[in-house]
This record gives sequence, structure tokens and C-alpha cells, in this order.
Amino acid sequence: MRYDQLEHAIRAACDVADDTELLIFGSQSILGSFPEAPESLRTSIEVDVQPMNRPEMTDNVDGALGQGSQFHQTHGFYVHGILIEAATLPEGWADRTIAVSHISRTRGHTGYCLEVHDLAASKLVAYREKDRVFVTVLLNEGLIDGHTLLNRIRYLPVSNGVLNRLIRWVKITMADLSMGEQ
Repeated sequence: MRYDQLEHAIRAACDVADDTELLIFGSQSILGSFPEAPESLRTSIEVDVQPMNRPEMTDNVDGALGQGSQFHQTHGFYVHGILIEAATLPEGWADRTIAVSHISRTRGHTGYCLEVHDLAASKLVAYREKDRVFVTVLLNEGLIDGHTLLNRIRYLPVSNGVLNRLIRWVKITMADLSMGEQ
């Protein structure tokens, strides 16, 4: 996905939801922090959104713009309408979102993307291989700070077992990446 496609998704989803603001989460929220993120971080053709002021319109967004829709077939990417509660996020995430808005390119509508460390912490909770690879790339490219990520992980609403596994994974990954630089 490219930044201009994210802007298109914001326009389209806001139109369908009759809202002016969206929450954008999932991997493509990376574009809020890094519009020119490495291609390896932009491979998904899906952007996860929830209308901010009209969450009850989430299913409408998914139906009109989601996977297999005419929008998807026409544009080669789709907008997945899903409630933000589907993501596990660190405490305070909403205060750190990155606004994507432009008078003409988003028609003044705003998409609030997860801040990159919050995104990384959320991806690690899912703990799928692709999510761990995503976070490894973020660390390796210097797009996130490992210590900030560890701090965000400590504010996730997860069990102590999950918390300890994530902290251990980040510490090992950071050590592996710094060993590769020597």
C-alpha cells in the first residue's frame, strides 16, 4: 500500500460511514508515521479502520469497501471495517495517534494512525510470524526504538505470561540485531 492509497481509503471510508474521522490500525497505519516506509512494511493490501464518531457504521464500511468488494477489485486494495477493540493496544495509545489529513487528498477527513511503537506492541501481541518479522524490520531499519517498545509492551492489557514472552522476544531480537552489526 502507498500513502496516496491510504488517503483514498480515508476518503472512501469516511464517505461510506458519513463520518469525518477514522481510527486506522493494523500494519498499514505505519504510513502515518512513515509515508515512505520500506516496501517490506507496506505489502498488505488491507487497511483496518473504524469510523471514529460512528462506530456503528463499521460493518457498512467493510461491506462497501472490504475484501472482494467492487472497490477492492477496482483499486487493488481494500478497507477492512473492524472495531478497534479487535486490537490489543498499550494504555494511552489514543493520545499518540498520528493524523493523516489533507484538504484536497482526504477531502479534509482525518485518519488517525497508530503511533509506530503502539503499532509494534500490538503486532507482537498477535505474535504471528508475519507480525514478528514486521517488528524485526522496524527495529532493524531504526524506525522504532527498542527501549520505547519495551516500555509500551509493559502497558499492554495482557497476562504476565504474555508480557514476559514479549519482553523476552524484544530483548533477544535487539541483541541479535546488534550482533549482526559488529
